[in-house]
Amino acid sequence: MSTKQSTVSVFASPTSWIESDAVAQCHQVAALDGMLHVAAMPDLHPGKGAPIGAAMASHVLYPFLVGSDIGCGIAVFPIKLKRAVPARLAGRFPDLDNAPESDDPAWSVVDSDIPGGHVEGLGTLGRGNHFVELARIDTVFEPGHAERLGLIEGDLVLIVHSGSRGLGERILRAHTEVHGAGPAADPGTYLAMHDDAVRWGSLNRRLMAARVAHALGAEPTEPIVDECHNLVEIRDGIYLHRKGVAPGDGRDVLIAGTRGTHSYLVAAHAGPDANYSVAHGAGRKMSRADALRRGKVKHTVEQLRSTSVGSLVVCGDRQLLFEEAPTAYKRIEQVIGDLVDHNLATPVATTLPLVTYKTPNVGYAEAKRGRRSRRT
Repeated sequence: MSTKQSTVSVFASPTSWIESDAVAQCHQVAALDGMLHVAAMPDLHPGKGAPIGAAMASHVLYPFLVGSDIGCGIAVFPIKLKRAVPARLAGRFPDLDNAPESDDPAWSVVDSDIPGGHVEGLGTLGRGNHFVELARIDTVFEPGHAERLGLIEGDLVLIVHSGSRGLGERILRAHTEVHGAGPAADPGTYLAMHDDAVRWGSLNRRLMAARVAHALGAEPTEPIVDECHNLVEIRDGIYLHRKGVAPGDGRDVLIAGTRGTHSYLVAAHAGPDANYSVAHGAGRKMSRADALRRGKVKHTVEQLRSTSVGSLVVCGDRQLLFEEAPTAYKRIEQVIGDLVDHNLATPVATTLPLVTYKTPNVGYAEAKRGRRSRRT
């Protein structure tokens, strides 16, 4: 065991929803050999073996603390549309369960070698809490900062939340099959594969944004924000593991709410006490099983395909609709308030969802394929 006592800090107010199991996981991680400091964000919740919403600094590299979705992150892309009517645009989103066709114009954004040579799954979204969202810039708190990003109130953006798909899972599995939850035997070899997955995740977000832009009749753009929240970096000779937390050292970060609430673009300025990190989203307050059970009592499928803010949800997976319902998550305003109170971030602007895409609606892919075959 480490000879120096490691520390745990939770950057949340007493009124924030923080499960005791998640805090217990933070202390379990703090007891690992070589661990120095665990910084938990206000979106903290329990994960499989390690907390989600924590930045963990150690002399030792632990791949399981990053998890299988290495490179998962959130990117923001400006988009220009003549009219943004959710009912008209929802049906035009492409099928992001399947890779783009070889002649898809979105491939033009792939202007270099594919990281790791991993083609499988490129241009697809995945399940869980991943999404692509057409949103509008709503309240602007810091006009100067927003304008430096090229944003003003009323502008439209695409928000893409996704990771490295099967690549990250393959990397973690190769480690755990030999070492379980133990440290990396060869940190350099793991980091080389890890870095490929981080680059792959960023490329995947860019490719999906281009697919959606073309489908909606717009031109693809470069991201103005793209921050990964599942990764490890070497900082001052220390391994800084982030699981569900974004780099907060002078970065612009999109902290996701839910499909039925605002998200927040913030200027992050977290210091060493917070392991230079900020929250990445609202954070779950219900397990998927609980959200499914409770949601089926309170809501119908059709009710969950629209939200209280007037947005629409494209999701043909009924179980996922319930698992990812807004009520399954913490209040994003509380998360942001905690970050502000602890001087970790300054809100720049909010985004309001118009269309949130999760999976194609039932029958969507078949209809698309039918139209393609009639054209040929």
